[in-house]
Amino acid sequence: MGRIRVAVVYGGRSSEHGISVVSAGSVIAALDPDKYDVVPVGITPAGAWVLTDADPQQMRISGRGVPQVDGGVAVVLAPDPTAEATFILEPGAGARALESVDVVFPVLHGRFGEDGTIQGLLEMAGVPYVGPGVFASAAAMDKEFTKKLLHAEGLDVGQYRVIRRRDEAMPLGLHELGLPVFVKPARAGSSVGITKVTDWADLAHAVTTAFEHDTKVLVEAAVAGREIECGVIEDESGRPVASVPAEIRLVRGHDWYDFEAKYLDDACEFDVPAQLSQAMTTQVQEAACRAFIALDCAGLSRVDFFVTAADRVIVNEVNTLPGFTPISMFPRMWAASGVPYPELVDRLIASALRRGSG
Repeated sequence: MGRIRVAVVYGGRSSEHGISVVSAGSVIAALDPDKYDVVPVGITPAGAWVLTDADPQQMRISGRGVPQVDGGVAVVLAPDPTAEATFILEPGAGARALESVDVVFPVLHGRFGEDGTIQGLLEMAGVPYVGPGVFASAAAMDKEFTKKLLHAEGLDVGQYRVIRRRDEAMPLGLHELGLPVFVKPARAGSSVGITKVTDWADLAHAVTTAFEHDTKVLVEAAVAGREIECGVIEDESGRPVASVPAEIRLVRGHDWYDFEAKYLDDACEFDVPAQLSQAMTTQVQEAACRAFIALDCAGLSRVDFFVTAADRVIVNEVNTLPGFTPISMFPRMWAASGVPYPELVDRLIASALRRGSG
């Protein structure tokens, strides 16, 4: 048997473009060239699809700057499962078919990558892909519906209110959330567009900031608790299994886990695994698997929690395509669980091939 031909699709039109490029560089570096034939497909911030040279050394954060996709040979994905090839090079009069791929690894975060859109395109093309399907991706990306589905499953999601751009007034009961609150776009990630509000007079500006990234905004009650994360993948039978949990601790310069704290300022320390009792570890892992099932996820997810002093386990978010950068928690948690990065990538691709498309 020949090598598995895997298209790594990265970049994209979302505000998380740069982090996607960094994640993709790590994935590409981890793919064994004796086992995989990598087809690197970048999506520029404007939305152009290009075949790139994808040098992992150039796909890293440098200082306070993040890399981006800025050029390559034009390429389109053919949404026709009977087409000669998955990708067409230089579409138009001089179009050339690129040999079909066996599986797509969409290392995309945020809009048009983590929200079910590219998953729908890949389903139309009949190509297996890593990660959850259309519904789970869309539901997990939209934090309002994530919370509704998790609540229906009996999981604790904390208090929140939703503001839509069309609303003529602030929602009822907003002040019942207390202060501080966090105002965030409903469908974004990497802490982009989020504001911590400690005075109601600042709420309108925070909502305006969030509306720059989405047409729907969540206002969430702050939770005093430890920030705990847990990774979920599938075993060979498709059942979810959880990693050891990890804890994120802010140690300098920031009072919450914003974009700069995550990626630029070295402001955090990570306990992998988290220093939790065995009973609490089990509770977090079980809740992570329940969240995975509640949203009908597949392949992988990272579930983020708050654990309070009273041992209340509150689900904050479900990330269906979590970060794969060298410092990202998802691969670090699995490494601490006995699954090193290259093996983790292998397992995710194998899971996608077993599941197929459709």
